[in-house]
Formats: sequence, C-alpha cells, structure tokens
Amino acid sequence: MKRSEGRSVVAMAAYRAGVALKDDRRGTVADYSRRRGVAHAEIMVPEGCADWLGDRETLWNHVEAIEVRRDAQLAREINMALPHELTHEERMSLVRTFVKEQFVSQGMVVDFAIHAPVPEKGDDPRNFHAHLLLTLRQATPLGLRRVKTRAWNSDAMLISWRKAWATHQNNALRGRGHTARVDHRTLAAQRASALSRGDRFQALALERAPELHVGPSVRKAARERAPASKDQAHGPVRRTHARKKVRRMVRYTQFDEGSRAEFNTTRLRSNAGKLGLRAAKVQRHLAKLKTRRVYYAARLRESERAETSSEDRTSAWERTLHARRRAAQVQWLIAELDRLFFQLLGLREDQLVRLTVWSNRFRYRRQDLTHLRLTGRSRPR
Repeated sequence: MKRSEGRSVVAMAAYRAGVALKDDRRGTVADYSRRRGVAHAEIMVPEGCADWLGDRETLWNHVEAIEVRRDAQLAREINMALPHELTHEERMSLVRTFVKEQFVSQGMVVDFAIHAPVPEKGDDPRNFHAHLLLTLRQATPLGLRRVKTRAWNSDAMLISWRKAWATHQNNALRGRGHTARVDHRTLAAQRASALSRGDRFQALALERAPELHVGPSVRKAARERAPASKDQAHGPVRRTHARKKVRRMVRYTQFDEGSRAEFNTTRLRSNAGKLGLRAAKVQRHLAKLKTRRVYYAARLRESERAETSSEDRTSAWERTLHARRRAAQVQWLIAELDRLFFQLLGLREDQLVRLTVWSNRFRYRRQDLTHLRLTGRSRPR
C-alpha cells in the first residue's frame, strides 16, 4: 500500500472495517460506517507491545505520521478467500489462528476484517473473504520500530504464507467433515503433480485455462463507460543517456483482446466446450467397458459351470480365475471413469454458471451504457 498512489492507510482501514476514522494527515474523516457486508473486524497485536497499537485510528494515524517520504510504503494488504462451507464462527476461528501463527508471532500488528456477500448488490453467495492490513514494522512496548523488516517483502515469504493458508483451510474443512479441499498452486502445477503420481484422471480434470481476476475498480469502470485499452507507463523511473527520466511503456493497445470480462467470457466458453468433449469421450469409453463387463460375466458363468461338469477341472478353474480378474479390473475402471465423468460434468457446469454470470454483467452494462447515451444520465441503482 503506497502513498505515491495517492492512498491513505487510515481511509483504507476505515473502508475495510466499515467504520469512521479521522485522518490527521489529511484533516478529513473517512466515514464508511454505512458500508454493508462487514461481518467482523478486529486488531491482533503481539504480546507485550504498546496497548495503543490495538486502537485502529491511533495505529494507522501513527503509521502515516512516521512515514515521511512521498513514496513511502505504509502497510501491506493480503486478501484471502474463505471457505463458504464453514460457519461464521468457524471462519473467524480459522482467520485468527492463521493470523496469530503467521504474522502476529513475527511481531506484526494485523488489522483484519471479514466480509460477507451482500445479495442486494448481486454478490456471489459464496464470496466470503478477509482483508488483512499488516504493519511493515515490528511492534514493541514503545510502539513500532524505527526500521522496517525487509525480510517480510521476500517472494519466498509470500509463497510460504500461501502454502500455510491452504493447509489451514484444508485442516478446518477436514475437521468439520467437508470433502472440499484447497490448493494454492496454479492449475498447471497441480496437473504436473497429478501426472507425476500417476493420477491421469485428476490431470485430465485440471487441464483447463485459468480466468483473469476482475477487481471492484475494474467492475465499477465497466459500469460507467465502455472499457478501452491504452498504453501505460510501469516500473521504476530510469535515466536515459540524455539524462531524461523515463519509465517502461507497456503497449496494451497492441496485445489486449478486449476487456478482462470479455476475456473471461471467451475463456469460460472454451473451457466448458473442452470439458464437454472430454466428458463425451469418457462416456463412450464407459459404454465400451460396460459391454466388456457383460462379456466377462458371461465367461465367468460358463467357466463356473465347466468346473462342475468338465473332467479337466484344473483348466476350468484357471479360466474362472482369469474371468474374475478381468471382470474386477473392468469394474474398477468403470468406477473410476464414472467418478471422472461426474467430475467433468461438475466442472463444466461450474464454467457454464460463471459464463452466465459474466454474460449477465455484460448485458446490464450494455443496457446502462445505452441508457446513458440516450438520456445523458446513468440508470439509478
């Protein structure tokens, strides 16, 4: 969270906690007390630190005061999706345990808020999530240290936090008897892991393209105007041989293919089509295996009758044993392919549901933009 982006950590904390906080540096009051969807908010502090660090307004105004640079980093924010299968109390316990183990134990002050979906705003009913604001300096009995802890900025630390969060969620889900599991790795990494352990069925189900994240600011911009790509400068400021200050220019107009929502719609449609083709292929394989099961069942009955009537009982017994083994193998394959078939259908259904959601958002946005062009004002929401 950078001051160079024009942001205030006091306003940021007020918005996430759904409260009103006075911003001493700006001389304003950030009032978000009417914000809906804030299920819980609290501050967790290390043992033995100053008591005033537990007060939200005092804490973040102090952070604003000790950071004097115009490009200062004021705080670190981490957003975490929460399992919708758990109850509110179970989600709170999960977040508190994770925050205490991973952040507070290292000396950070953590201001976290749990947000619940608001049906009136069109939120997905499963969209429970938590916002964590972390201090960049360790807490002491006198306040925050003068020097920031740079080790907290490492990529290795972020990866370890992601892995630990997945582990905490899976332990909570398993402990409450839920079958859902979380994997923090990319789809490609999960598929490679499935192939390495010989799980071809799971690898097949993971063979789909990921979506792009579309945040609230992008959704709001899409409602107000039609999205359009433009070139933007990114990265640090560098000096050329002519001593001019320049930044790297990213040519979005050259490689963008529509908005993020359009990209996700195309990708979801492609994923659903591929999953449907795989499900049809598995269904054809199942039909062949069921025919083989009938064949081996008939062979088994014949060999069993031969055991009682034939003089060569040894040969008949061997044929019976072979038929039983083959029938068991076919039955196992049928069970595994049945599981894969319904898994593919579930994944396809999920992609189609998400496609419907994105398509509806497009339709509403197009209606709003048409209304705006005809009347000169936006439709009331």
